[in-house]
Amino acid sequence: MAQAMPTDSEFYNLVASGDEAIGIQLIGRIDHHIAASLLKKLLTEIKARRPHHVTVDLNRVTYFDDFGVLVLFQIRGYLNELKVPFRVVQPPPKVAEILALSNFDTPGACGPLVRKKRNNAVVRLGEASLKTIDNIRFLVSFLGSVTLCLGHVARHPRKLRWGDTIELMQKTGVDAVPIVGLISFLLGLIMAFVSSLQLAQFGASIFVARLVALAMVSELGPIMTAIVVAGRSGSAFAAEIGTMRISDEVDALFVMGFSPTLFLVVPRIVASVLVIPLLTLFADVFAILGGLLISVTMLDLTVSTYIDQTFKALSLFEFLWGLSKSVVFAALIAWIGCLRGFEVRGGSAEVGNAATSAVVSGIFLIILFDSIFAVIRSYW
Repeated sequence: MAQAMPTDSEFYNLVASGDEAIGIQLIGRIDHHIAASLLKKLLTEIKARRPHHVTVDLNRVTYFDDFGVLVLFQIRGYLNELKVPFRVVQPPPKVAEILALSNFDTPGACGPLVRKKRNNAVVRLGEASLKTIDNIRFLVSFLGSVTLCLGHVARHPRKLRWGDTIELMQKTGVDAVPIVGLISFLLGLIMAFVSSLQLAQFGASIFVARLVALAMVSELGPIMTAIVVAGRSGSAFAAEIGTMRISDEVDALFVMGFSPTLFLVVPRIVASVLVIPLLTLFADVFAILGGLLISVTMLDLTVSTYIDQTFKALSLFEFLWGLSKSVVFAALIAWIGCLRGFEVRGGSAEVGNAATSAVVSGIFLIILFDSIFAVIRSYW
């Protein structure tokens, strides 16, 4: 004979029979407020009693939503794994309608939520190590492929797709002039203003021009220009090639007998190497103009005096040093952007990740190689 067993919950009653069957009677509102705690308590009861049959009675349910359906799905999924029969009885009309909309009676309509087992630290370390080794192998392979293609283009210039290269030069260089000019102008203005506050105490305001010119031409000009281009063009290269990867356009090029590296990477590297040094020159000029504005309006220097001090501070070595750095930065930005694009696997979300990774990796390489240049100059 069935015997009611009182529980601490007001949302369900448990009824057990002698043939090791359990009846669960849900009561009141079964919604998102109590779904999680109710599911936890019911699963605990079922695990403790290990029944051979489970029935859920919905006759006393006053409100039922999709969270209630999820509770039933989870209980049924758990019992299916144990091969225990499960059925729902006496659902009110509205509850029956909700169950029908969720395809509750369709086998396999909704599986139970399964927590992914978390691997231990050793397994995760091994996975990360193998992934890193694979990335390094691909990086070295890609670098070798790019080097060979650049050498091939140097011997056979007609192999380069000059039309695409010129278009990329416009996108990378000409279209970036306004933002590079504005940032450099403001940077020169800030440098002149901050340095003037200190130099004015010693009556050395005239040296503001030299400070701005040297800092921009040899250091900040190439770095700031490269960072802006990494954000604009490096991410664009990664997104373009990544989109071609997931749409199988890169594989189509390979099938048609084209080298994807020669077809996609080399024009971007050549375009970047040609235009980024010119962008750096524009950045230097705009920064000097920003310093000129502060010097004329706040330090009472004349335009001719400022220009004269600027030319005295600069030398051919400083000029060529800044340009050589910008050439290296340009090659790094284009190379890492294309690399991240070729690494894309999966769907459209990976394209965004590749673009982000291209910017972050590009800025890191810019700072790293600038440090190397600083060490080389200190021992020159």
